[in-house]
Amino acid sequence: MLRQRIITASILAPLIVLAVFYLSVEYFALLWGFVILLSGWEWSGLSGLKKPVPRVLFLAVLAFSMAFFYQWTVFLDFLSTVFNFPEIKKQSGLLEWTVLPPIVWWIFVMVLIRNAGPAALRLEIKKRYTLLIGWFILLSAWMFLYRLRAFYGSEMTMYFLLLIWAADIAAYFTGKKFGKTQLAPEISPGKTVEGFYGAMAAALLSAIGLNLYLQLMYGQIALVTALNFTVLSLFTVMVSVYGDLFISMVKRKRGVKDSGSLLPGHGGFLDRLDSLIAAIPIFYGGILMIYLTVS
Repeated sequence: MLRQRIITASILAPLIVLAVFYLSVEYFALLWGFVILLSGWEWSGLSGLKKPVPRVLFLAVLAFSMAFFYQWTVFLDFLSTVFNFPEIKKQSGLLEWTVLPPIVWWIFVMVLIRNAGPAALRLEIKKRYTLLIGWFILLSAWMFLYRLRAFYGSEMTMYFLLLIWAADIAAYFTGKKFGKTQLAPEISPGKTVEGFYGAMAAALLSAIGLNLYLQLMYGQIALVTALNFTVLSLFTVMVSVYGDLFISMVKRKRGVKDSGSLLPGHGGFLDRLDSLIAAIPIFYGGILMIYLTVS
């Protein structure tokens, strides 16, 4: 299993790096959207949809939503023409504040899993609400990763991905080597408190590396900015761990080990993107606030 994971990761990682640095924003958004739609297909199955038609309809709604937000400024132009109100065009920045609902959601999920534990597994959620949650978290993951690439550049996008990868790898090997205390045994028996600390240590080291890189490339950076990036990295990884647990909880309620089988050694796309999906809005919101304070 580990060998398969390494082989799959060694193939995908260079492709991801090439996509981040060499694809235009439009093609990056399209490629990332395709990955999100594959994840949406898996989520529809975890939600209890079995027939192809309703699953395709779910993907159609998700794809239309992505297209709508991608063409947000076009939509505002349309409204300004219809209502003869040019001031509407100036509201394009409102889209930035849509990062708040997913941030609140993932903090809620983290608090719920930390405090409720096994009780969270007994929550009965209707199929339509499960589908709505999937639409919400997948749409926000798509939107804020592509916007991170569009507005803050390839380097910041790559840092975010490396941060999550480093945390996942550190959690896995630290848990294997030192893991004794289970983090959430009813939800994911394989995850340990020691693995969680390993992930946090990786986040701290990643933040130190980022701060050194920024000083090397752009000269002296303010202490408060360095501290902001460090705190953001730590909090992003913390939430990402509970994003992983949330997807594990959904799979356990469905009675399956993996969300799919498209990635050898990894399961499905949701199995690999679980922590990333939760981390994206947290990181984007933090970067937005950091840049607003220094500008």
